[in-house]
Amino acid sequence: MSDAQGDPRRRHSAKVVDGPGKSASRAMLRAVGFTDEDFRKPQVGIASTWSQVTPCNSHIGELADKACQGADAAGGKGVIFNTITISDGIANGTEGMKYSLVSREVIADSIETVAACEGFDGLVTLGGCDKNMPGCLMGMARLNRPSVFVYGGTIMPGKGHTDIVSVFEAMGAHSRGDMDLIELKQIEETAIPGPGSCGGMYTANTMASALEALGMSLPGSSAQNAVSEEKREDCVRAGAAVLKLLEEDIKPSDIMTRAAFENAITVVIALGGSTNAVLHLIAMARTIDVALSLDDFTEIGKRVPVLADLRPSGHYMMSELVAIGGIQPLMKILLDAGMLHGDCLTVTGRTLAENLADVTPYPLDQEIISPLSEPLKAESHLRILYGNLAPDGAVAKITGKEGTHFSGPARVFGSEEEAQQRINDGTVVSGDVVVIRYEGPRGGPGMREMLTPTSAIMGRGLGNEVALITDGRFSGGSHGFVVGHVTPEAFDGGPLALLEDGDLITIDAQENTLVVDLSDAELARRRANWQQPTPRYTRGVLAKYARLVGSASEGALTDQD
Repeated sequence: MSDAQGDPRRRHSAKVVDGPGKSASRAMLRAVGFTDEDFRKPQVGIASTWSQVTPCNSHIGELADKACQGADAAGGKGVIFNTITISDGIANGTEGMKYSLVSREVIADSIETVAACEGFDGLVTLGGCDKNMPGCLMGMARLNRPSVFVYGGTIMPGKGHTDIVSVFEAMGAHSRGDMDLIELKQIEETAIPGPGSCGGMYTANTMASALEALGMSLPGSSAQNAVSEEKREDCVRAGAAVLKLLEEDIKPSDIMTRAAFENAITVVIALGGSTNAVLHLIAMARTIDVALSLDDFTEIGKRVPVLADLRPSGHYMMSELVAIGGIQPLMKILLDAGMLHGDCLTVTGRTLAENLADVTPYPLDQEIISPLSEPLKAESHLRILYGNLAPDGAVAKITGKEGTHFSGPARVFGSEEEAQQRINDGTVVSGDVVVIRYEGPRGGPGMREMLTPTSAIMGRGLGNEVALITDGRFSGGSHGFVVGHVTPEAFDGGPLALLEDGDLITIDAQENTLVVDLSDAELARRRANWQQPTPRYTRGVLAKYARLVGSASEGALTDQD
């Protein structure tokens, strides 16, 4: 029989397997391979998001095995369990995309459920597709047990330097008549060459970088190719690292501090990362009881420049950044410039500054990361907008290539599908501000990404001539003059619900405003005549989500205080 005495690392598993009263528990575990010796070891849950659903996660089964081996070799007992993943890239533009943000909550719930039920002492979580990462971190934060996150790694470029966004934009070009079916099929067949997360600084690579900067991944984990020996070694080291964290009793709450979240925001800005980072970082911070708001992105953005020339707005892919050293040299540049908090603790048991002390600088001839003296943009590309269309805030990704000001008549649509149809048939024309409403967390429900309509706009050659605003959100692959996360959302009676075709909308990314040229009296008149739509779902996970979810400006959480 197991005996936990003298091993404080087993504070959770001991309650499950120790003593004569736990013979039934041990009998069950013997059937899955536990030995007498294993019952004396700290148990490390390995949360795998392996699935054939998407190339982002199709290799993670092997990586979970490596993490388990690392935990076992370091004196623990690794136990692999699965949680779900969905694929944004596959579901985009369909009703199925409504389940995407919902999956973040399901992942967090399932990790908390399994680890708390089974009494794991520590955790390794492995994620690939967009919602896996914040979902894993939220689960780890709720449990607050020694934990390490491992990123599944980035995909390699497709033929002709293509990726998933190339396919979406090719679809837009085909609908315009600029690309025939043979060319479209050639891109379709070659753009996704194997396992790994989407190859630009889209949401997956953005969040992986943010989590490394946060201190919850081992150094280098965010910038490794999915199919590589480096990634396999990263997993082994992560399994072993949890045993060290257990030894030193270092928990997520010791690492995920306010200063650490500021580091994560800083790195996201420098990399030109996805707007989804705003949503997810706020959600993660609130889960670990750290105060973080939309306005923090504005304040930090005033002093942090965009340095990385990465897709979707730039030229290079994550695999090319991996080849010159990943994000560690960039973090060293930011640290030396006083832009990062070097005293933040990380999952290595050392501080961020200690981790970065011996980092090799980028090659002198590289062109991906600009010097601080010559940034691509002097301030953040992530703009938090307010105004009579967004009293509680909205999020835009404005690199400067789109300009910083757009004004035009509203072209209003009540769903993504309706907007997509009207973009493709030529109803949307140069100068329009496309409004897609009732796609927020509650109204959608699920706050779908608008990659399909934004890619259609690009594919039809309107990228610099049309703006788009929505209470939904955007893929990290979206670019152009786009504003999302408009709050309050239309379903809750936000001003977006009151717009009519032809209303003059102005987006100003210098003054950080989003306004419609209507008087307060006119808005009040329209509000008096507005009725909340009937919920689109009354049963199942989407209906449950719609009843529980909070505002996008507060992270769109379902487990709120």
